[in-house]
Amino acid sequence: MTRILSELLGIAEPQFRRDIDKLERVSGHASADVRLTSEVLRASKVKLQELGLNPHDTTGPELYAALQHRLKNDDERLVTALQKASQQQDVVAAVAHALRTVPVPRSCFALKSTVAKQLLKKSMPKRTMKQLGYRSFDSLLKHEPVAAIYAAAWLIESDNWRKAYLEQYKRLGPHDFDNRDIAILNPHSARWQTLAEKVIAEKRQNVLGFKELGAIVLLPMPGQQPPVATTAMLILALQSMNEIRASSTFLKLCQVKPNFGAILQQVVADEAVLNTELFDQPLAWQLVQRYYARFREAFKREVFEPHIQPEDLSWHSIERVLEHLDPSLAFWRGTGHLSLLHDHEPVSYNIIDVALSACNQLPYALRIVHYSRASLWHELLLKYLKHENVEQTVLDHLQSQLVTEPATIT
Repeated sequence: MTRILSELLGIAEPQFRRDIDKLERVSGHASADVRLTSEVLRASKVKLQELGLNPHDTTGPELYAALQHRLKNDDERLVTALQKASQQQDVVAAVAHALRTVPVPRSCFALKSTVAKQLLKKSMPKRTMKQLGYRSFDSLLKHEPVAAIYAAAWLIESDNWRKAYLEQYKRLGPHDFDNRDIAILNPHSARWQTLAEKVIAEKRQNVLGFKELGAIVLLPMPGQQPPVATTAMLILALQSMNEIRASSTFLKLCQVKPNFGAILQQVVADEAVLNTELFDQPLAWQLVQRYYARFREAFKREVFEPHIQPEDLSWHSIERVLEHLDPSLAFWRGTGHLSLLHDHEPVSYNIIDVALSACNQLPYALRIVHYSRASLWHELLLKYLKHENVEQTVLDHLQSQLVTEPATIT
């Protein structure tokens, strides 16, 4: 069982075994790894049957092709559903409408617009101004939303500009933030269409999420759209909404720390993490967010309040949102952490992996499995966190890093 999980996760078995042994000891030998392996194998077989494949002799390439075919058909249905609901033919506008209206939590702790403008003024994005056709910075600010300017600058400006810009975050404090809903922007003028044609061809992305701004920017799609582009855009934006919410919670919890600016810089550049004795590497804050989103009754007021309330700790299921938008996409529910092993290598059922592989027209040998592995790792840890000793170990480290001592930046 340990071998199967280690191959699905892509972790060398000796290291994986050490991690599992430590979790087993702390949890009182819960055997969560064995139960999760059985669940994954069983659920994977069910999905094979739903695809019309034989659970006993389907190969990796066969499953990969079937999932790609399934998603291409689902993408066509999703486009129709989104256009009908939004009364918009442009798929980017239709996706933006869906993101603004789906029933998911969307409040966040984000940088004030006035502060964001001041930061941009100090590090003026000159290449961006030129690309968008503005002669003055004031004119740029007057005609374009701040988050859209950020998106363009992040794609167009140099590495040195981005580095210098992030340095300004060290001087920010919690007073520079406020609570508001996540903003969804889809700039669509001729200027933005020209910029998008160039950027998407080079960067191969049109979804940009900004954790510190609490904003997601959808660039216009090129005339020649890649396969399943609409599904890929929607699910990446939904994933970004989860990441913004998780980062927001972490920053709220850290607002009493003297090194808030340095914490902010780390969260924006990478992600929020906690150090723990459970592993040799830091624990992603997203895992804590997902745990208390799933097990609301486990919320510890003495640890999180007054800065964090139970409703702050949310995590929506991308697959369930898709099903809400179009019930015919129910196949993908519960597939986030599923994979099939073929020749000791995984073939991912995760819709983000499948969509990105299809969108980039990747051959089987270059298929993407990253999101499935991350989700499976989180599922494993969530099962162990349900045991009081494991949860308490994590909370002890959380309290020491975020309450009594400055948060650790790794």
